[in-house]
Parts: sequence; structure tokens; C-alpha cells
Amino acid sequence: MFAWQKKGLVFDTARRSVGAWMRHSALTPTPVALDDERIRVYAGFRDLEGVSRIGYVDLRADDPTVVIGVSREPVLDVGRGGCFDDNGMILGDVVRAPSGLHLFYVGFQRVARAKFLAFTGLAVSRDGGEHFRRVQETPILDRAPGRSTIAAVHSAHYEQGRWRLWYAVGDDWEQIDGRPFPRYHIRHAEAASLDAIPRADHVCLLPRGSEYRIGRPRVYRLDGRYVMYFTRGNRTGEYFPGVAMSEDGLAWERRDESLGLSLSGSGWDSRTICYPALLPQRDRLLMFYNGNDMGVDGFGVAEARLHVRAGAAHAQA
Repeated sequence: MFAWQKKGLVFDTARRSVGAWMRHSALTPTPVALDDERIRVYAGFRDLEGVSRIGYVDLRADDPTVVIGVSREPVLDVGRGGCFDDNGMILGDVVRAPSGLHLFYVGFQRVARAKFLAFTGLAVSRDGGEHFRRVQETPILDRAPGRSTIAAVHSAHYEQGRWRLWYAVGDDWEQIDGRPFPRYHIRHAEAASLDAIPRADHVCLLPRGSEYRIGRPRVYRLDGRYVMYFTRGNRTGEYFPGVAMSEDGLAWERRDESLGLSLSGSGWDSRTICYPALLPQRDRLLMFYNGNDMGVDGFGVAEARLHVRAGAAHAQA
């Protein structure tokens, strides 16, 4: 589909840390074009205990390997004790809507008889993305049959006054070498309002072969079609992106072989590539992604030429 050229590790979190809340990792990097000169990448930064908070890194739009700013404090901190997001969060999506910049995030909570719970929260910014405020302290996508442990929105499109949501759902755990790993797959729902997301939804992609999890769906409109980038894990330890195509955003055909990106021979993305998120920039397409150990070093970027009809490329970041 695209021939990606890696540009390297853009943000080395440990080296560029601005405080105790940002000691390592930059989980699920999610880009937004602020203007013609700046790209803002929101991500989840971990402290020494592994708890992540949402912050951002600003990059030059003409050279996204150049860092020009870093949030000094989290734009969204952990939730109140006992709430669904009291043990950290990762980025789901950032979407412009009439009432402000909407930040969908996945909140984590530790519980006694499972590894964790992960459900979707929503925060809104009315100052251009410098600060976000939760719309509520409870999830907007919570437990339901088939999603008792995980309901994680990673793509939200606001189209003609309605929301389309693609998310990962989990219900149980895979035991690998005596350790529990979450099992999940990808579903879709549509809603007129985010405070009334229907419980009924549509299964988009299920694991296949030796896979036990497939998630972090990032959905885009490219050349008139829906394109989904996701991350898949199998029982032998592989954790790597895949690609799927769709005409309607519901029925998907996997085309993993067309990813156009491979592991590096050494360094920060030599064992794992995961959580790709795209941003069209005129005649090029940028991919921000994590590497080894689910992004422990930070995030990097790759670039591809964008050969589509004028006006046909659309991506909601």
C-alpha cells in the first residue's frame, strides 16, 4: 500500500523527561495538526511505577523529527482513587467536534482477581488542547456482554452529526508461560450522542491463527475507502501492526502483507513495532508509532508519499 521510510526515534522520553510523571514510554502516540507549522503528538507517559498520564510533544510540521515543545505537566492526570482511571491511561483518539477538542482515552484500574480493567473515558479541551477536563468520572464505554474487562475506543469519527467508534473489547485472558495476557478483538458502534452509546455493536475483526489479541484500531479515509491500522499479538510473542480495508467501515478485509514497514536491524524498534497512527501532510503521509516493549523508549516516525486524488485523503487524528 505504502512504502514507508523510517525517520528514527523522535522523542526519547527518558532523555527528554520534564518531570517525575514522564520517566519513560510514550504510549499510543496520536498526532494532530495544530496549524501549518506544528504537529502535536499526544501520548501516555509513564512514571517510575509505570502509571501513565497524558501529555504532548510538539514537532515541526515541515520536519517531524524536530521537537519544538513538550507539555510541562500532564494535560490529563490520573483519575480519583477508586475510579476506572485511577491507575493511568493511554491515548485513544483526539477529534475536533463543535463543542471542543475531544480526547478519548483508555483508563486503567487494578483489581484483585484480574490483571487490570480498561474502559473508555472522555475529556474535552476548549483552549486548543493545552488542558482537558473529564466530561464525567465514569466510562462512556463501559462493561457489557462480551466486554467485561476491556472496552477501549481508539478511533472516533464525527460525521454529519453522528459518532462512529471503533474499539477493542476483551472478556478473558490468555495464559502464556504462566502469565496472563488480555484477549481482545475489534468492534464498531454508531451513536448520535456520546452519552448514549448503544450496547449492541458490530464485530469488525477477530484474531486468526496463533493470534489471541487484535486491537488499537486506527481508522482513516484514504482515496475513498476506509483503512484500518491495528496491532496484533500471537502466542509466540510477536507484536506487530496489520492493515485492513473496508468500503463501509463494518466489513473488513485484512491485508497485513501491504504494511510496508519492517523491524530495524538493531535499536529501539528492532523487536517490536506497534500502535501506528497516521497523519496526512499535503503529498506525504506520516506514521507515528512505538517500538520495543510497547514504547518504552518513546515514539518514532516514518514517512510515505501520498498518491491519491486531490481532496481524497482524510484522516481524523
